[in-house]
Amino acid sequence: MKRILIAVSAFIGITGLNMAFAAEHKMQHENHNHTMSMTDTRTSLGLSAEMKQHQLSNMREHVEAIQSIIGLISENKFEAASKIAHGKLGLTPEMQKMCSMFNDEKFKALGLAFHKSGDELGDALKTGDVTASLRALNKTMGYCVSCHAAYRQ
Repeated sequence: MKRILIAVSAFIGITGLNMAFAAEHKMQHENHNHTMSMTDTRTSLGLSAEMKQHQLSNMREHVEAIQSIIGLISENKFEAASKIAHGKLGLTPEMQKMCSMFNDEKFKALGLAFHKSGDELGDALKTGDVTASLRALNKTMGYCVSCHAAYRQ
């Protein structure tokens, strides 16, 4: 009986510590998010939850495209890299339509400039010139950095 009491007491003590730790962790997480929202001075796009997820998905695709392009440049596969740049980063009719849906004119202009630079990147890649390709890639990435510095979901 004494062993059962000790085991139950230990279980209650451990459970209590785990609950206290979880509560402390939750409070720290909430405080971190609150601090982030108070210090994040970027412009919110005010998107719906569905549109946020769509936009985030597009940006992830852009990052994947850039990673593919870098890999293809390293393998001297400029034609394949060019196709990705035009198809995934360029100003396709779909991207033009999407950019025009945003109300923030500066964001819209930045998005259009990014996609136009994707086409310029594709053109530079077609030449097979590594320096020109990297210069164009740097310009495209500059739009990513500028946008993420100015805007948040």
